[in-house]
Amino acid sequence: IGIDTGWEILIFVMVLVLLTRYLLRALQLMFQGVESGAVSFEDFDPEWAQPTYKIVRILVIAFAAVVAYPYIPGSESQAFKGVTLFLGVIFSLGSSSVISNVIAGYTMTYRRAFRTGDRVQIGDISGFVTDTSLLVTRLRSMKNEEVVIPNSEILNNAVINYSALARGEGVILHTTVGIGYETPWRQVEAMLLIAAGRTPGLEKEPGPYVLQKALGDFCVTYEINGYCREPNAIGRVYTDMHRNILDVFNEYGVQIMTPAYEGDPQSPKVVPREQWYLEPAPAQPDE
Repeated sequence: IGIDTGWEILIFVMVLVLLTRYLLRALQLMFQGVESGAVSFEDFDPEWAQPTYKIVRILVIAFAAVVAYPYIPGSESQAFKGVTLFLGVIFSLGSSSVISNVIAGYTMTYRRAFRTGDRVQIGDISGFVTDTSLLVTRLRSMKNEEVVIPNSEILNNAVINYSALARGEGVILHTTVGIGYETPWRQVEAMLLIAAGRTPGLEKEPGPYVLQKALGDFCVTYEINGYCREPNAIGRVYTDMHRNILDVFNEYGVQIMTPAYEGDPQSPKVVPREQWYLEPAPAQPDE
């Protein structure tokens, strides 16, 4: 393009800025339509609309800057080139971790690892996703603590999402008990199923089921499994399940073994019903 005079350069830059602005506006409207569902593309998730728009916007602005660069007054001078090179080196040295976190943030977006509100576990940290950005992801831990995790760290760790499948069939909650060989396994499995049936939050369909995990040296290890569609209530459901297991095994006089075994006690280690509400426990509810 032969542009010689200052006015022609100024007009060219202004036209380039206007074209870039209107192009960005058109792209924004299109991606807003994708996000709302008014516009759809095959195999393109509406949640990807805004992150994709941000990437496209950066590319469009970068392309416009490259086109306009030769026409900036003084761009051919050695001083201008030296300052540009210096700024580029400083940016590359100071933003390596930032760039890695940004790339990790976009990668997680397209992986659909989790959404805001999901209950997840990342490494040793478990909590609810409260906010996601290009640099960090914020979790609210089970103890109501805010945890800020760099996206690059999340990308290098396994992410367990309790909410993803809980929205459909349900996530399986499970716990184990060790019961002596003198107790019939059919009785143990029946008691575990009774305890699971009394537990609010465990689904009736699909129903709970029991697995025999191991034939140990001193006891049989049983595992009760139940489906739960309430990821926000997993802690409460586990607590209710354990309480009900203790109650049912006490009702039937079956002792739950401990991992360490020295010998059989003179009497089974169970709590009789009349002692379930000893002080300072709350009074027994009316049945």
